[in-house]
Amino acid sequence: MAAKTIDELISLCKRRGFIFQSNEIYGGLQGLYDYGPLGVELKQNIKNSWWRELVYERDDIEGLDASILTKQTVLNYSGHEDTFTDPLVDCKNCNARWREDHLEKKICPGCGSKELTEPRPFNLMFKTNIGPIDDGSSFAYLRPETAQQIFVNFKNVVDSTSRSLPFGIAQIGKAFRNEITLKSFIFRVREFEQMELEFFVTPGEDEEWHTFWVNERLDWWERQGVSRESLELYQVPQDELAHYSKATVDIMYKFPHGTEELEGIANRTDFDLGSHSKNQDELNICSKIKHNNDSNAKLAIKEPHMKDWIVPFVIEPSAGVDRAVLAILNEAFHEEKIEDSKRLVLRLKPHLSPIKAAIIPLKKNNPEMVEMAKKIKNQLQSKGLGRVLLENTGNIGKSYRKHDEVGTPICITVDFESLENGSVTVRDRDSMNQERISKEDIEKYFLNYF
Repeated sequence: MAAKTIDELISLCKRRGFIFQSNEIYGGLQGLYDYGPLGVELKQNIKNSWWRELVYERDDIEGLDASILTKQTVLNYSGHEDTFTDPLVDCKNCNARWREDHLEKKICPGCGSKELTEPRPFNLMFKTNIGPIDDGSSFAYLRPETAQQIFVNFKNVVDSTSRSLPFGIAQIGKAFRNEITLKSFIFRVREFEQMELEFFVTPGEDEEWHTFWVNERLDWWERQGVSRESLELYQVPQDELAHYSKATVDIMYKFPHGTEELEGIANRTDFDLGSHSKNQDELNICSKIKHNNDSNAKLAIKEPHMKDWIVPFVIEPSAGVDRAVLAILNEAFHEEKIEDSKRLVLRLKPHLSPIKAAIIPLKKNNPEMVEMAKKIKNQLQSKGLGRVLLENTGNIGKSYRKHDEVGTPICITVDFESLENGSVTVRDRDSMNQERISKEDIEKYFLNYF
């Protein structure tokens, strides 16, 4: 049972320290959010899961962490300076500004007026000065996507790793878009993180690989606790495709505010490597844009069995970390009636839970219980599976409810019997079942969860 409204998720996130409005004590800064003590753990666990499955568990993908500041020529040849725009309109009645393609019936959401200006292109990229003098001649952009720095590093990765097709380059990092209309909490913001894979393939094999990665990404979302019933596939029509795309399939999720894109898997052909390569005609590039590039690179590859250089096609699965957090929180959100009360529980997959286990002394003013709880905490923390918390409040009922709400899979209680024989009580989050286990089995019990 997912959250009924986005407000339920917002309330939980602030109350339990997942997500806060950025600069809130000064009235906030629209479109920017800060991840709190539990939010940063959940976010990192999602990124770790993505990185582990793509980079560690496969033998054909390398990692990259490139700079955020991006040279102007990179985003010129990529097409972003000319095409990375949204249609902007002004309301003549209240002077509010809106993204024209998001307006229902071309009516101002602020005042209801139909008196709008003609749409005009608004570039979404943030520009910043480079160097000590701001005279407009030396500037860079905050990257609007992580992809372009992967493409311009293609030759560096190939030369340093001796990769052959097919192979991928993965990157997780910040991106920035000066959005006109912000939407639904962290769904659409101005500063966000992306998990992007650029998977390079032999031309002619691109459609098969495109289908492969759509299925792979669907399976990954299911392993993160997002049910297939909450997902839909949307084949983007030809007239709506991005300038670089031959075909794009969007994985759509049923958010509380409506069904929207969670991840896009695009067939970018050779557009990007071609756009950043010199001597395009010699490389027989199929890119939609031909120009005299001032790059000195040949972003191509020559396989041992091939006579000529080829510019690979690329399949790009691209997911927003913030949207992943929102979808996973929504999917895990459950409210249950227990006798005359309600229990709110986040049924997060254990590998995503911000806190892996809570160790709770029955009496906070009992030094022996607290000391034993600390030893168990340190023992489990040393396994490197994530954060283990000592919950020394002295109120076992409230501690259970708190950890249900934040998704902690197990709570381990140290009580008077523990002091006698070393055994503890372990409570399961989802079933609320409790069992007594010996001190010798605590570590094994814990590790079996993950």
